[in-house]
Amino acid sequence: MKTEQWQLGLVCLALLMTAEQLLPASLLAGERLEQIQQRGTLIWGADQEGGGPYVYPSEQDPSVLVGFEVELAKLIAEHLGVAAQFEQGQWDKLPDLLDRGDVDIVLNGYEWSPIRAERYGTSIPYYIYELQLLGRRDDATLNSFEDLLRPKAGRRRGVSVLGGSAANDYLVEHGGDQLEIVLFEGSTEAMRQVEVRPDELDANLQDLPVWIFSQNDFPGLRPIGPPVGRGYYVALVGKQEPELLTEVNAALLQALQDGRLRRILSKYGLWNPTQAKRGLEVNADGNFVGDDIAAQEQETEPIEQETFTAVRGWDVLWQRSGLLVQASWVTILLSVVSMPLAILVGLTLALMRLYGPWYLRKPATLYVETVRGTPLVLQLYVIFFLLPEIGISIHRFWAAVIGLAINYSAYEAEIYRAGMLAIPKGQMEAALSLGMSKWMALRRIIIPQATRLVIPPVTNDFIALFKDTAVCSVINIVELSKEYAIQSRSTGAVLELGIVTALLYMAMSYPLSIVASRLEHNLNKERQT
Repeated sequence: MKTEQWQLGLVCLALLMTAEQLLPASLLAGERLEQIQQRGTLIWGADQEGGGPYVYPSEQDPSVLVGFEVELAKLIAEHLGVAAQFEQGQWDKLPDLLDRGDVDIVLNGYEWSPIRAERYGTSIPYYIYELQLLGRRDDATLNSFEDLLRPKAGRRRGVSVLGGSAANDYLVEHGGDQLEIVLFEGSTEAMRQVEVRPDELDANLQDLPVWIFSQNDFPGLRPIGPPVGRGYYVALVGKQEPELLTEVNAALLQALQDGRLRRILSKYGLWNPTQAKRGLEVNADGNFVGDDIAAQEQETEPIEQETFTAVRGWDVLWQRSGLLVQASWVTILLSVVSMPLAILVGLTLALMRLYGPWYLRKPATLYVETVRGTPLVLQLYVIFFLLPEIGISIHRFWAAVIGLAINYSAYEAEIYRAGMLAIPKGQMEAALSLGMSKWMALRRIIIPQATRLVIPPVTNDFIALFKDTAVCSVINIVELSKEYAIQSRSTGAVLELGIVTALLYMAMSYPLSIVASRLEHNLNKERQT
């Protein structure tokens, strides 16, 4: 056992010594533009769960992404002479992907702020956004932002908002102590809850592009007053990448001048007088064209307006169920890879706690209690986002596997410890009296019997692991639950796709439930004979 521990220690040391070789080359500051051109792709990060009009699955082919930022990414990539490659990430974690070097730019409705400008390179604005206050059509007491600050029925009014957004900051600055601000992870969810929870939520503060795109899906809402809180959407790049930032700015400026950006925004209904007042567009001769360029062009060559008719009812299953099935394979793969590792580590920890010397017993106990006392989401965050700060970068899939294995190993350790404690002490004493070493007695006498006892609870843990893979979405793993969130928010088919998702989880876990029940039944019969 000591030999094996020394070997394990040497392996760990070797991994630490070679950690630098595991770092992606893109982390080297100041060389990103050159690496983009060498690889031939611009990797841009966004969260398609946020939906339209930014980035969302096409109705005709859900495997294809559409949205004005999808077209903007292609525009920037064409300027660089490369292809655009999308990288899915959770919206509030996208800057962390940029820090890790997993993406070259972040392009997903990120508002300019002094804090972001201090940490990242920020492009010139590609859109001037405004915030729109939304209320229910049947609420006659809410007609302005000032009304929002007045209590209703003796309580502060509730306002839903996307967490971490400029709308959130605006509410905090303009009356946060007079409002009940409720944070949501998705814009559509924040609007929907205003419709369905009239006793808790009175309004939603939303980015105007989101409301323009999705207003037909929320017939119970209406705009309250004029837009407020004007600001800028900018692309984020690494702080030490001035060459890349210069090229991104050049692409945006050229698109503003030649009208390509206007045409993209018009396609999604986002071009408005606020954008036109930037006054940068010129004709082929370089002459400023004025504010009426859009009207002139409509008379000669109408811009094709994108129509957005969400698929409703059970028809959505024909389009989206295949994507859920594909995502379920990611869930299965995460589970079948991480659970054996958890069992192996857990068994080792149990042996260290029961039969190891104090210098192994104490660290093993500390490990188990620490892991059991902290949530899985925090452990995943440390592995994926914080380890790169000390030079250890791990791919998201393996970070998820390691996080799940670490988390469940603590519980497996307690299960195996209980199983081995259930074996009478006399069996170990008898084995030692026959001349066996402690290690041989454990391998041939104690562990086999304990394994038979712990099979049912270990199987139950395996079932729980299938469902806990959903937490891995915080490190941008698109497993079954994340894919469901993306597709349901882009289609509105929450119930239909939710049923399919539930059936897929049951299809993965129910066979294991049957196995666990049969094993437990057989073991009980053996104990009774």
